[in-house]
Amino acid sequence: MKVIDGGVTAAKGFKAASTAAGIKYKDRKDMLLIYSDSPCTSAGVFTSNVVKAAPVMWDKAIVDDIDAVHAIVGNSGIANACTGKEGEDICKKTAGYVASLLDIPEKSVLVASTGVIGMQMNMDSIRKGIDKMVTELDDTIEAGAGAAKAIMTTDTHSKEMAVQFDISGTTCTMGALAKGSGMIHPNMCTMLSFITTDVAISHDLLRKALKKVVVDTFNMISVDGDMSTNDSLMIIANGEAGNKEIITEDDDYKCFEDALFTICREMAKKLAGDGEGATALFTAHVYNAQTKEDARTLAKSVICSSLTKAMIYGHDANFGRILCALGYSGADFDPNKIELSIESSKGSVLLYKNGDPLEFDEDYATAILSEKEVIANVNMNAGTEEATAWGCDLTYDYVKINADYRS
Repeated sequence: MKVIDGGVTAAKGFKAASTAAGIKYKDRKDMLLIYSDSPCTSAGVFTSNVVKAAPVMWDKAIVDDIDAVHAIVGNSGIANACTGKEGEDICKKTAGYVASLLDIPEKSVLVASTGVIGMQMNMDSIRKGIDKMVTELDDTIEAGAGAAKAIMTTDTHSKEMAVQFDISGTTCTMGALAKGSGMIHPNMCTMLSFITTDVAISHDLLRKALKKVVVDTFNMISVDGDMSTNDSLMIIANGEAGNKEIITEDDDYKCFEDALFTICREMAKKLAGDGEGATALFTAHVYNAQTKEDARTLAKSVICSSLTKAMIYGHDANFGRILCALGYSGADFDPNKIELSIESSKGSVLLYKNGDPLEFDEDYATAILSEKEVIANVNMNAGTEEATAWGCDLTYDYVKINADYRS
């Protein structure tokens, strides 16, 4: 497997376009369209919030079916959440309009929105945006990059990547884009992410692979502990690579699953590192835990702790905050067996071992915590399981961004 340039247009047969439709923003692109002329198998994972946006309900019904998907149309600025019957109608009209212009079935169009909750969308703006994008669909790297930028809200930069891998002698490709900066919390985190691949794979196995990899990728990140109404992770596979269709959990399936895990893990890290107001990606690696679920619970508790996040922002090696977060996680463990260290590109330092605080150079610890990525390594000395979670520091700017987000 190797990382290559590009995003959602990297795989064979996929085109993309983006435009400034003026849905809410007046100074940037705010709509995207991803399209495959070949029919695609699809799968999706969505927010577990009881309050679900209209696009989430539209998409869930489509990806749970075995009918082909051809397109994803999305917008930023307005979430189309808590919008009642009018919001549901907007989804149907949007999909229907894309379908009419591309001569595809209405139910082959996935719809996604992100932005302010509770605002109604203007269908005239949506139609104008779709009109323009349909004429500009292209398979270039630039077209994919434009789509990644168009879905941004409070993100400071776009997020995309692509990988190539071999399946039984056939070169296959997978590309992705994602957005998300605030309202990010596990199960699912708040985000939109679209993955495209030219692999031929059955509907059942595509769903199985996505549901498996999301557990240790997108469900292991948090920015602020708030879970959105619009979280959507969707993958569409058009089979244009020409590999023999994957219909059993053989070596080809494992190769596909590995590629999907890599894409999802790296995109999840990009989201966590670009949390609203963040200055650092904060990683918690818990290992030698008694069970896998304990490891996940402990790692997530550390990166979700407001005090720990503030500690990272202040570059202060106040390791008691990490121990405290471990202690209230709900996992059972012996604190007298723990080893805790911090690490970054500047080096690492052991802070706590077997129930005792250790002497360390405060200036060195501060230098370690001042880097763009900081890792807390926690050895539980209780078993063999491990897990990693990703978050970010908590800064003054987080409050500033969210204090006036609606305006």
